[in-house]
Amino acid sequence: MDNNKQAFLQIHPHDNVLVALQDLPPGMEINVEGKQIKIVSGVKAKHKFTVEPLEAGDEVRMYGVLVGKTNVALPQGETITTQNIHHAADEFKLGERRLDWQKPDVSAFEGRTFMGYHRANGAVGTANYWLVIPLVFCENRNVLVMKRALEEKLGYGKRARGYEPEVEQLIQLYKAGAAVEEILNADITTIKGLENEQRLFEHVDGVKFLNHQMGCGGTRTDSDALCGLLAGYITHPNVAGATVLSLGCQHAQASILRDEIAKRDPLFDKPLYIFEQQLLGTEENLLQQALKHTFSGLVQANEQRRQPAPLNKLCIGLECGGSDGFSGISANPSLGYVSDMLVAMGGSVILSEFPELCGVEQELSDRCIDELTALRFMELMKTYNAKAEADGSGFYANPSPGNIRDGLITDAIKSAGAAKKGGTSPVAAVMDYPEMASKPGLNLLCTPGNDVESTTAEVGAGANVVLFTTGLGTPTGNPIAPVVKLSTNTKLHERMSDIIDVNCGTIIEGEETIQEVAHRILNFVIEVASGREQPKAVQLGQDDFIPWRRGVSL
Repeated sequence: MDNNKQAFLQIHPHDNVLVALQDLPPGMEINVEGKQIKIVSGVKAKHKFTVEPLEAGDEVRMYGVLVGKTNVALPQGETITTQNIHHAADEFKLGERRLDWQKPDVSAFEGRTFMGYHRANGAVGTANYWLVIPLVFCENRNVLVMKRALEEKLGYGKRARGYEPEVEQLIQLYKAGAAVEEILNADITTIKGLENEQRLFEHVDGVKFLNHQMGCGGTRTDSDALCGLLAGYITHPNVAGATVLSLGCQHAQASILRDEIAKRDPLFDKPLYIFEQQLLGTEENLLQQALKHTFSGLVQANEQRRQPAPLNKLCIGLECGGSDGFSGISANPSLGYVSDMLVAMGGSVILSEFPELCGVEQELSDRCIDELTALRFMELMKTYNAKAEADGSGFYANPSPGNIRDGLITDAIKSAGAAKKGGTSPVAAVMDYPEMASKPGLNLLCTPGNDVESTTAEVGAGANVVLFTTGLGTPTGNPIAPVVKLSTNTKLHERMSDIIDVNCGTIIEGEETIQEVAHRILNFVIEVASGREQPKAVQLGQDDFIPWRRGVSL
């Protein structure tokens, strides 16, 4: 029947389950390569159903890999669920190098540039920010005091639309004696949009204040990792300079931070001001010194100007969150194609979220540029999963209730689709958190699957733009790197248009190919990197920043 192509998809010829592209009612008959399959219980769009009868204990395969095993016998045309299958993944070992790959045609982007901020170490930023950072949570209050003092006065305080007018209307209703029902039904709609900015420093995109809950009281490993992460942000090409507040007695010492900065940029020459409260005495003295030096640093940062840069100066973070059953067949493979294009042009990409690479370890390790790189990846995966299992929660527990509801019912199913973001190019390097990406090509970075922790880490590793796919809708961003949101389906793009930048659902509907969508994404990235387009996350002021405590976080 003619509608079959729009009703379901077989991702790989060896798969024994199909993906429903639309709701398939019970009793519906479909034709799969000459075989008639009758839908048994009804299959919701994004979910999977069996191509053939399966016995209890049989393998379930998607994307050509093992993604689960059956708990009970399943008839042909039956929906797979968390009740009738469980997570399973193939074992992996050191294999032969498979470095041949089909480079995509990049002629459409030959000679293209973006307008970026050139730094002394050769890196190029897509933005120009000043940072104010606490070395320890004890300084969070002082950072917030600086935020209140600086943000609005410098023209950065009212970038995103606030809801004060709505609150004022509710106050007036209450004062007028309105009942609860009247308040709930009141029309308090106001005009939405960004308020006009009047920046004092035209060429500084903002002052960003990165509060956190670390730096002391935990393990020394965590405080050292925090210093490494903060060093990654300070040396980041999107950052012009930084003000750091230290208490003085904490584990995360200023000397450790300086050492981590030197590791990442031996010739570091940005303005960096570190103030220690226990040395300076009063809070007033600390804040006055910090404010004067920060203002002086902003004057210097404002001298920077955007200049043309080749696309190989882009370092793109590949991220997903709120994934659904369409992620692995629309948005994620589109990012994979973008990744391959950028690698072919000499740029860098970072693929993280190691719990979401479970089941595809063999493919990725075989793609590593040499055996030492492959062994490092395998060791990080095994160590991470073993730690999770020791604490009572292995990688199998990664899918969230939202993932499961929308078709990602085992970690291996989720992982096989998530890995598509990394394309097909060789793996140039494997990094442990919070290391920095230093090689062009595809870099693997060990992080949790947690959206914000992973995005925070990718930017700390050098990503100057992050591409973030979502099927359910995830409102998150980053303080210093633009985060571009891509929807896996058109319904999400229409329903949550305030957070989605690019719709990849046109692939599901057969309107565009993966290659066409990838070209559209890369064109948008160039505009964002040049400062000519602002992603929704930047417009909304979504400055999410969560360092990873090296305990278990999936």
